[in-house]
Amino acid sequence: MASIRDYNVVEQFNSRLEEIRSKLLDQAMGEVLSDRVAELCQDHRRYMKAVLGTCFKKCKEDENMFDMIQTFKEDLKEKTSSLKEKGAEHLEVVSEIEDKEHHKALLFQRIEKLKKDQAKNRELIQSQNKANKDRLKKLNKCKDIFQKHLSLEIRKIQGEKLQFVFRNISRKDPDMVHTFLLQLDAEGVYHIISCDPPLEKMAHLERRLQETNNFSAFLANIRREFVALHSGTKTA
Repeated sequence: MASIRDYNVVEQFNSRLEEIRSKLLDQAMGEVLSDRVAELCQDHRRYMKAVLGTCFKKCKEDENMFDMIQTFKEDLKEKTSSLKEKGAEHLEVVSEIEDKEHHKALLFQRIEKLKKDQAKNRELIQSQNKANKDRLKKLNKCKDIFQKHLSLEIRKIQGEKLQFVFRNISRKDPDMVHTFLLQLDAEGVYHIISCDPPLEKMAHLERRLQETNNFSAFLANIRREFVALHSGTKTA
């Protein structure tokens, strides 16, 4: 009992109890903390797994979204290129249509010009035909006069030509013929095609006829030139 009442012994005993209590407390706390840490670790692992799953899913979605965006960009680029090509084709078609319309307008202008030219030519031909008919009437009148008084015969031959046959030129041979061939062109101009026998002044007489249209004087001058061939005299 004396040892128990000893202050040192009590202190030692209390110290020993405190150590035991601390050890038990530490042991208990260690077990509690260990269980809690394990639980927290387990929760952390589950959380990280969930987070990783979510991140993986999100990453996969992002990859799909990126692929969709890339596909959309390529599709947009292709459509843009196609639109540009179609736009170029459209411009080409429009240009071709405008060219055709321009050619069409030019063609209509040419057709209208041709119609006007044809109308003018028709009027000119009608006018020339009328003038030729008038000349033919004069020729027929001259024919009658010269046939009656100058023994002249006028023959119409192929190719719208007239042959003028003179007789009674030579006193030695009244039946001897002297001829020239005349043609009237589309413009109503006289042209001498041939002359038998040839006359030196025929070109000059032809020009005078074309300038004056005096056919009676022309025939008289031709006859005078034929007569001069046999008389040996030269006409002025």
